Amino acid sequence: MSTIEHSRARSVADLAEGTILATVEIAAPPERVFRALSSKEIVEWWGSDDLYRTTEWTGDVRVGGRWKCVGKGADGKPFSVGGEYVEVDAPRKLAHTWESDWDPTRTTVSYRLEPIEGGTLVTLRHTGFTSRESCRGHGDGWVRVLGWLTSHLTKQAAPRSYFMIRLIPPRPSFALDMNEDEKRMMQEHAGYWRKLLAQGVAVAFGPVADPKGPWGLGVVEVDSADAVKAIEADDPAIKSGRGLRYEVLPMMTAVVRSS
Repeated sequence: MSTIEHSRARSVADLAEGTILATVEIAAPPERVFRALSSKEIVEWWGSDDLYRTTEWTGDVRVGGRWKCVGKGADGKPFSVGGEYVEVDAPRKLAHTWESDWDPTRTTVSYRLEPIEGGTLVTLRHTGFTSRESCRGHGDGWVRVLGWLTSHLTKQAAPRSYFMIRLIPPRPSFALDMNEDEKRMMQEHAGYWRKLLAQGVAVAFGPVADPKGPWGLGVVEVDSADAVKAIEADDPAIKSGRGLRYEVLPMMTAVVRSS
């Protein structure tokens, strides 16, 4: 049994069982922590100049979806790690396999996020190690990773902003007379927003039955208006070039149901 403590993160490695248990308390809500663990935001915090830097993240955050991180060590040597999501219950639970190019063993990482007073208790389990040395090394590594995550979210702990987004269709009857290509495009749009919901970015979304003509509603929780622009730019409905557009209105305040 090996126990490591650093800052507010703590890790216990059961070398005989090949299992790591690590915990940390973070002054940020579970939705915020979940987003930092399951989006391109990973590039902003996972790594340090003296060890390695993650330079790219891609992921399809759903059960069966794949994820991958690539980066470079302080010595310039490239690395990659990825896997498959096996459990996605935003913002409570996230689990995926772990397959790295420096260790052939296929293991599993799970995060449990529990709301506590003032933030979130993060409990990480990494299971499936067959090497005591690898288990010990990853135990040390997870203390560093949770420390980076804590520093990032604590530094970014300014109040979040909420925006209401109207997806304006190209014609008032659009929701009622879409052709097959438009239906496929809107299915991609709905899938995109489901991912935003799973990541904790979207609070709610769906069509609104306006007597003047249906339109789409989305409410998002983000750092700034620039983040909304990024959401808009990646939305399949906007990228389709079929005349749909966003109307974005900042909310003066938002009262959100706690999970």
